Amino acid sequence: MYATSTTDTIRAREAMVDAIVADHARLGQPPLSPAVEQVLRTVPRHTFLPGLPSAEAYDHEQAVVTKEENGLALSSVSAPSIIATMLHRADLHQGQRVLEIGSGGYNAALIRELVGPTGQVTSIDIAPDVIARAERCLADAAVEGVHLAVADGEHGFAVRAPFDRIIVTAGAWDLSPAWDAQLAPDGRLVVPMRVRGLTRCLTLERTAAYGHWRAVAVDPCGFVRMQGAGEHWEPMPLLHEPDGVQVGLRLEDGPRPDIDALRTALTTDPAESWSGVRVGAEEATDGLDLFLASAADGWALLTAQRGAIQAGLIRPIVLTGTPALVDTAGASFAYRILRRIPGQEMWEFGAVGQGPHATRVAQQLTDLISRWDGDHRGGLGPHIELFPASTPAADLPPGRVVTKRHTHMVLNWDRRPSNDT
Repeated sequence: MYATSTTDTIRAREAMVDAIVADHARLGQPPLSPAVEQVLRTVPRHTFLPGLPSAEAYDHEQAVVTKEENGLALSSVSAPSIIATMLHRADLHQGQRVLEIGSGGYNAALIRELVGPTGQVTSIDIAPDVIARAERCLADAAVEGVHLAVADGEHGFAVRAPFDRIIVTAGAWDLSPAWDAQLAPDGRLVVPMRVRGLTRCLTLERTAAYGHWRAVAVDPCGFVRMQGAGEHWEPMPLLHEPDGVQVGLRLEDGPRPDIDALRTALTTDPAESWSGVRVGAEEATDGLDLFLASAADGWALLTAQRGAIQAGLIRPIVLTGTPALVDTAGASFAYRILRRIPGQEMWEFGAVGQGPHATRVAQQLTDLISRWDGDHRGGLGPHIELFPASTPAADLPPGRVVTKRHTHMVLNWDRRPSNDT
């Protein structure tokens, strides 16, 4: 038992892991490996969150922001649920050399346990105060053998390469060439990567072709953005600007519409379209979100402050980003909504359109939702591949191509196998 553990924290830690295991079963996710489950039951997370009550330190869904500036989270200790998933996907073994990009101490301690005394753990962060904090917490937990360094994650950490595994714990927009260069030939890279504004944890392995990567797993997640050379910000124009009632769009790798026209569209009478597609109260919709981002040329994310909903400017949405579609003319848009089925714990997906082509663009969005329901719901999800940015367009496979600084990302969806016999 770690010196900082007490009967109460041990019970809280056990409850945390039990909740993660139950969630994996409920959501149809693969069970955690016995090794990952064991280290989660062993390492005291509360030691890396000093001053936080045990109930919060061991909340399995709670990421704890440790550094904030101008309302933006710059650093955090990731939620145990996503840490568990990433460690499971990394498939760590005794004796491996691991680079963690984005430090905090807790994840490094878990990795240290998994690779054992013959392994090597390097944890880097661009912020000196984050590294200093991780050093204090690791010392308090009596964890030895973690090499900490202040470094820009975009450049990796060449002096301790090669690495069998690279685990990135900050939201990346692209795959850095340094990670490719520093990863062993049969290595695995686990990275939260933004896909047209959505963040998905990609477990990447190389193929035989130079510079070609294939995602062997795609998991929903949320992380603070990378800082430094790999930092990337998408256009985020406001359609309604007054503070407290703001409405905006996030346009990452998406359309470049007429913003003034969309501001006017927000003031017009809305048009509704309903898909007939129903969803349960606890059913995950991340697959639908990613499908819409793959299928729609005019994909965007609509954001809002709570006051905008209270003022009736828009319907209730996910405030940080709800799926939206900008029409080809760039003067109208639609966004996804829900309505409850009377007497049931079920909701129906719909869309609200705004602008001169409100009805048409709302119908386009619900048609895409229906297409997902008919062809892809409950399926295996997308195939995601990365190719060098120098690859000619003619040599890329069909699918949604998202061009980044170093790579082309290509997403393809197979139709769900029919149940007909």
